[in-house]
Amino acid sequence: MKTTAVFLLVLGSIAFTSCGQTPATTASDKASTSVETNAPNSDYKPAFAGQTRIGGVKTKTPYEVKKLSESLSSPWGITSLPDGRLIITEKGNGTLRIAKTTGELSSPITGLPAVNSSGQGGLLGITTDPDFAQNRMLYWVFAESVDGGTHTSVAKGKLSADESKIENATVIYRATPAHKGSLHYGGRILFDKSGNLFVSTGERSDMVTRPQAQQLNSGLGKIVRITKDGKAVAGNPFAGQADARPELYSYGHRNVQGLAFQPATGELFSNEFGPRGGDEINHVRAGKNYGWPTITYGIEYGGKKIGDAIQQKEGMEQPVYYWDPVVSPSGMTFYSGNQIPEWKNNLFVGCLSGMHIARLVIENNKVVGEERLLKEENQRFRDVTQGKDGALYAVTDQGRLYRIGGK
Repeated sequence: MKTTAVFLLVLGSIAFTSCGQTPATTASDKASTSVETNAPNSDYKPAFAGQTRIGGVKTKTPYEVKKLSESLSSPWGITSLPDGRLIITEKGNGTLRIAKTTGELSSPITGLPAVNSSGQGGLLGITTDPDFAQNRMLYWVFAESVDGGTHTSVAKGKLSADESKIENATVIYRATPAHKGSLHYGGRILFDKSGNLFVSTGERSDMVTRPQAQQLNSGLGKIVRITKDGKAVAGNPFAGQADARPELYSYGHRNVQGLAFQPATGELFSNEFGPRGGDEINHVRAGKNYGWPTITYGIEYGGKKIGDAIQQKEGMEQPVYYWDPVVSPSGMTFYSGNQIPEWKNNLFVGCLSGMHIARLVIENNKVVGEERLLKEENQRFRDVTQGKDGALYAVTDQGRLYRIGGK
């Protein structure tokens, strides 16, 4: 039997109907103190005021949180189908599931290329074709085993009429070179308004591959822009440049697991994992260098400095926002619905080690407030998306599916 937990947040008080827990109450407007209370890992200073530890905010509007299911197997990506149902990737199984907004799950959808599920690999991000209602095409990212190691790869295929399998699955892009490792695949994918795909790749974590984030002849540590057939989009910033890959859109990334377009402006934002400290939110622009591993607000996991231990360098972009200590940001989305009006154009970020959903209020491409939602659930939030009904839907590593929306 499905278990459902419902939280009713009403005008600063909460009626809680499951497990006897007591989440924090809501309040109003901006606070002067940060929601982060733990000490940072380094004494690095931000490049500008508000780049980290911004003042906290709390939602005033009543909203409801429902646990719809806890029967998913390591879900990683979630997006909406045109009819309002949700399609979800299962990382280790290499299968898809369709979920109704009541929480009922389909049988596993098969027929995708085999995934390498070691470490951080597996079946990762997913998106639907803008014309899905007519062509039933899906696009996804996965860790693919090849000679010499594994790739971050992109594939496409058609969802069968009976929704039991993917037909004619085809790999359209591989972020080369291959590497014998199991970390930092990136893995998010989404369509822009022109019908092209943005895909994030990781630099694969190891010291030998880390420098490739700065190399334009490598597909590692990048955001790429490709067509539905996996080709470089005409007009990409490095097209025609010697020793540069034409599919590259931005570079100097560590491990981007969040991509989202700001609905009011159409501008692209990303997040990426820092090492020990230095998780980032970035405003992504064509041809820009986001610094890894030359500049960072983090240190090595063992405590050593990274490179020259610098945080700023000419020609390298500063993050819009960073966290130290880390929250491990993963899938994210901007809110454009009407159920919670004060959330309009806010960014919602699933956090793994942070075990919450971060709500970031962004004005003029700067973060001006932060709230931490669903901390009482003690879940590793892997992805969050906005449904067709205007509510937010989130999945967790532990297999849960949540709905967050108006009463």
